[in-house]
Amino acid sequence: MARPSDAEVEQRRQDVLRHVIEHGEVRIDELTERFGVSLMTMHRDLDDLADRRLVRKLRGKVEAYPALTLETAKRFRETLNQDYKEALAEVAAAEVEPGQTLFLDDSTTLFPLAERLAGPLVVITNSLEVARILGPKPDVEVLMLGGRYTEFDSCIGPDTVGALSRMRADIGFVSATAIAFGRLYHPVREYAELKTAALQAADRNVLVADHSKFGRTATYAYGDVSDYDLVITDHDTPGDELAAIDTKVRLSKPAKEQV
Repeated sequence: MARPSDAEVEQRRQDVLRHVIEHGEVRIDELTERFGVSLMTMHRDLDDLADRRLVRKLRGKVEAYPALTLETAKRFRETLNQDYKEALAEVAAAEVEPGQTLFLDDSTTLFPLAERLAGPLVVITNSLEVARILGPKPDVEVLMLGGRYTEFDSCIGPDTVGALSRMRADIGFVSATAIAFGRLYHPVREYAELKTAALQAADRNVLVADHSKFGRTATYAYGDVSDYDLVITDHDTPGDELAAIDTKVRLSKPAKEQV
């Protein structure tokens, strides 16, 4: 039997992680049966996920980390739904005109958008990754919002919100951790507060979210899709979720063949 590629191994590990997240706690022997691998292979998969602080291995079983880590862990989010994020970024980039000032938050959904941007532009962000992507680009000025640095490679807190309140953007681009029937949610209060502040800092606001963000909630509700001028999502977003927001805001989706 051919040895699986690194991409196939990573996909299996992501599938294992999703299953553990859904159930909270799972026996390791149940995982080996479900995914059709040996006990040794499953232990290697779980050791890798544990090293990334995404699961905890216990005696004979494995459990998910608290929702805070799972919802916001940048290491894991960057690998999820990448084809969808690339397609959404193409649509979002078309909204940008030379010479504008943009706000981009720390969402991994927006990293492909940052990669597509070209100057002349000014970009305000609380994300160190966005700053790293845009920093080397000619004619792109990056204004980094300070504040309390977190393990998620971005800054939050009163200083971050205060700095943003003294700036103005032509367009603000943000994503969301969870959206349920038009309501927006985040598991971390300070990130929810920053996303709310971003609405006041921009003349035009765009929400970019793939289908996996819909039909979910988190601890802190912080707004509604009607606060945005445009929502960019994909064709796999559930129909009932689309119907709930279709009358509130303009929707834009990439063509099906793009994802």
